[in-house]
Amino acid sequence: MQRIILPSLALAILLLGAAQTADAHCEVPCGIYADQMRFEMMLEDQSTIAKAMAQIGELAGKTGAQESNQLVRWVNTKEAHATNTMNVIAQYFMAQRIKPSKDVYVKQLTAAHAVIQAAMKCKQTVDPANADALKAAIVKLYEAYEGKPYGGH
Repeated sequence: MQRIILPSLALAILLLGAAQTADAHCEVPCGIYADQMRFEMMLEDQSTIAKAMAQIGELAGKTGAQESNQLVRWVNTKEAHATNTMNVIAQYFMAQRIKPSKDVYVKQLTAAHAVIQAAMKCKQTVDPANADALKAAIVKLYEAYEGKPYGGH
């Protein structure tokens, strides 16, 4: 009985350890890509970061339990959306979509790196200028990636 259970348990642990969530997009070469949606998602993350920064500013210095709870939640939200943006760049664009063989590779790679740096600065601060810089970096990546001006909001 033990000879059957231990290998089965080991296999289950191995499979659970190998399971990963696909936040940006799966890494299976499925050919189903939604580049425009990724840009929209990153811009939505940026808007959430900007709102979180404003809310953190409003709650700073308040000492009530509810205000403290909300402050922590807004900080966590800001962190999560900045991290999500960084993951979309790394797991979707850099790992799959930005190709070294293209003549615009350096421009796209530089723009992608700027988005990651801007998201990192959003994690480090509550300065709204950093949220604005993140939006500008996302737009610049869009333009480098798509080869056309950004026509969104």
